[in-house]
Amino acid sequence: LENDRYDSTAQVYQENQNTMASPPVPGFTCQTNRKGNSAPVWDSGAGRSGRSRSDSECNAAPTAKSLARLCSRDKDERTTALEELSQKVLVCLGLDRPGSAQLSKEVLLHLLRLSSLCPLKEVRMKATELLRTAQEEGINVPRALASGPSAFIPAKELLIDGPNQDILIESFLSLGRVDHLTMVMALHPAYLSCYQRTQHALLELDGPLPCHWRHYIAILAAARHHCAYLVHQHSAGFLEAGGEEGWLCSLRHAPTKLRSLQTLNKLLAHRPWLITQQHIQELVSPGAEPRWSLAELIHAVILMAHTHSLCSFVWGCGLNPEPDHVGGYTFQPSSPGHLPRSPHSPAHEDGRPELVDGEVEVELLMKRMVELQQQQECTQEEMVTRFERERSESIPTALVRGAPPGLVLCLVEEPEFRYEDFAPRGEQSPHIMRAQDYSWEDHGFSLVNRLLPDMGQLLDEKFQVVSGLTYHRMAMHEDVDTCTLRKALWNYIHCLYGIRYDDYDYGGVNVLLERSLKVFVKTMACHPEQTTARIYHAFWRHFRHSEKVHANLIVMEARLQAALLYTLRAITYYMR
Repeated sequence: LENDRYDSTAQVYQENQNTMASPPVPGFTCQTNRKGNSAPVWDSGAGRSGRSRSDSECNAAPTAKSLARLCSRDKDERTTALEELSQKVLVCLGLDRPGSAQLSKEVLLHLLRLSSLCPLKEVRMKATELLRTAQEEGINVPRALASGPSAFIPAKELLIDGPNQDILIESFLSLGRVDHLTMVMALHPAYLSCYQRTQHALLELDGPLPCHWRHYIAILAAARHHCAYLVHQHSAGFLEAGGEEGWLCSLRHAPTKLRSLQTLNKLLAHRPWLITQQHIQELVSPGAEPRWSLAELIHAVILMAHTHSLCSFVWGCGLNPEPDHVGGYTFQPSSPGHLPRSPHSPAHEDGRPELVDGEVEVELLMKRMVELQQQQECTQEEMVTRFERERSESIPTALVRGAPPGLVLCLVEEPEFRYEDFAPRGEQSPHIMRAQDYSWEDHGFSLVNRLLPDMGQLLDEKFQVVSGLTYHRMAMHEDVDTCTLRKALWNYIHCLYGIRYDDYDYGGVNVLLERSLKVFVKTMACHPEQTTARIYHAFWRHFRHSEKVHANLIVMEARLQAALLYTLRAITYYMR
């Protein structure tokens, strides 16, 4: 299976380079200093577009502070800010001085984002109007390349003014923007709320790590899965928090203490069961140089595991680049009549055979769920046998051609270190983690809360919400108890990571999760960067997209908990 994300992103990047005098936003460039050395520079996107004007004539340009006022909870202040934005843009367009039109690239991209993703209709319409006026005045304005937040989910199902508008407005007022990730998660508002609380606590609230370090740790974690989407987002946050631009171009510019996390980062991302007490000791023991405190380390571990699992969601939902990020916009005019088929489009989008097969698939799954609930319990020995059978099953994943973007690869050590099956067929496996010996409820929760107050509660809330989330429906059926299906998904992920529940019959996993679903789930959890539209559309063909997103949330949180359990167990052993 092919994935053309990297190639298309590189092509768009070059297109933007050729069109504009400054690099895309956000992105990297290298400038030569007076000594002739090439120095890495992060480009904020404040380049020029259209005809130039002197600096003295640009004082009226919208500033970050004035744009931020659009997010005020005071409606009157928002109205005033919108009027001021309009006036400043019109002044910059030089309508009173024909031929002097000019707007910075940064402002143009901000207007583009507001015009497509702002849940406040009056702001969205005004941004659209200002872009149209700028274009009429000869400004080369950007346009979004994607028709919606996801390459897999039709844009009409993710409307900015749809049924979930209230939570999107709250996100805009709280965070200053609504991104593609938020729009997809908003299909499940109860989960989005607790996710945002956890994200805010990890990145913004008081804690042992400085804010720019938190974003940089998240960048390193996202780079392990080649997730340019999250690298871009956290790079912007890193710079806003006062981070040094050079760190974004190479690991060697970052402090030694941050670089010392790389071994733990790669193990957490790809093979967390290999994490031992020794890895913890090397970072926190009195002889470690530089030394991490346990509070700092637990904060970093949760940030990394949280970001790794979020990469699974980003890839699993096919999120498109943000309209103001590299690969999300272009300054080239559209070509009418030339609408190439997206490489992420499903192979059989509306074919009748697919619908018929989908109906049969749903009916069969419903029947199996009922039979499982009526099935008698099997012996403990049989449960172990079924777990081993599930654990060692060979589920192929896609092989993707193409290299990750340079801005990602330059932040990864040992890029060849990837996921390997916990128990390859015919090989001796590491020791199984029995949930009865070390679990989140009995061990992990209290340890996290002890070292990073309140974080255990936030994570636990997220786990509980996603595990209990149900709308009592499945495809075209209503009043359905989906508990067995949700539990099978969660336990299958933990099975892939070598975690066994002694009281769970793993025969249910094989009964409820058909092979195409297993391929998607394993790819998303273990090789997220290899997820393609074909894999996404191959399973649950008659289900709603919101139900597939629900499955993605379960996979994401189950993966997060599995990675945390191995690391928390190693920390527990170190503390004894």
